[in-house]
Amino acid sequence: MLIQFHMLQNYAPSNLNRDDTGSPKDALFGGVRRGRISSQCLKRSIRFSPAFRDAFEDGLLGVRTRSLPDLIKKELEGMGVSPVDSDKMIGKLNEIIKGSKKESEAEEAEQEDEEIKMTTQQLVFLGKGEIKPFAERLKSVYDEIGANKWEKEKAKDIAQKLGGSLPKSVDIAMFGRMTTSSTIQDVAAAVQVAHAITANALKPEFDYFTAVDDLSNESGAGMIGDIEFNSSTYYKYINVHWEQLLNNLGGDIRIAQKAILALLEAAATSQPSGKQNTFAAHNLPDFIMVEINKRNLPVSYANAFLTPARQSHEKTMMKDSIEAFASYMGTIKEKYDIETEKAYLSTVKTSIEGCEEVTSLTELSKWLGKNLPES
Repeated sequence: MLIQFHMLQNYAPSNLNRDDTGSPKDALFGGVRRGRISSQCLKRSIRFSPAFRDAFEDGLLGVRTRSLPDLIKKELEGMGVSPVDSDKMIGKLNEIIKGSKKESEAEEAEQEDEEIKMTTQQLVFLGKGEIKPFAERLKSVYDEIGANKWEKEKAKDIAQKLGGSLPKSVDIAMFGRMTTSSTIQDVAAAVQVAHAITANALKPEFDYFTAVDDLSNESGAGMIGDIEFNSSTYYKYINVHWEQLLNNLGGDIRIAQKAILALLEAAATSQPSGKQNTFAAHNLPDFIMVEINKRNLPVSYANAFLTPARQSHEKTMMKDSIEAFASYMGTIKEKYDIETEKAYLSTVKTSIEGCEEVTSLTELSKWLGKNLPES
């Protein structure tokens, strides 16, 4: 079963997600330049939104960090391991997490200082509940090999003895993880998040600004600069593969249901943080549709905007975007015989055939909850 979220969201002047030059990210779509918000940016805003984080008890959310050695060292200290032994274990950890190390890299590792050894070479997405069991397994393997033989033991052999680690972590279950270590197993993402693109053609603008030195008593600017921004209507698309999510959560239906409802609220209410102190573009979606398909057939309706949405005397940009979306969705449904359960919330008066209208996000969440599997 597939759950899909479609959103149309108009942002006031903003620079929500910047590229390496400081400009808002963009992309060519349908031969026209569009505004873009990356999927990574959207996923992070969802993961750190109060709607998502407050929904789960401690331990059900993960952290992305290079500080695993430091976290493991603290656990080992709490288990009464001596500083000498814990340092030996941690000294091998970077090599174990990386998966392999060439001789030249090994020589470089000998020259690393202690501060560098306390971070891994790659970011690791960890469930908080994984850290203590990992430390316990590491100590067990260390005791089995022995302190005298530990430093000469190959990292791949230690990793094999440690075995894999799978978390019960909602955000890892949803967004997946990939590592180079067999001790921290890969997790296939149950959620796909598209790069949001604008339904309209992009029209970049620039804010020229100055700042005055309050203490200089001199006229004129103490500094000058400019910030690129735009105001656009974005189409956002997210899908959730129910069976994959359930599998990633160890078959816990209650947590899986809760995760999907939290994802809906977070996706609807969270905002990218880029330049928000400058622009405060906290605009909620004007249109949200939830679609449930018994088949695993994800369908984005981004092609509804191959011809860019436009504002006119009769229609706002949002109204034109919603009508283009509804028309294209109907065409796809007819041409491909796609049958789905659908409900939508809209601040703009509209009617969509074969789709139930609800009056609030709370009602949309209730509708979704009723249509999720119970077993």
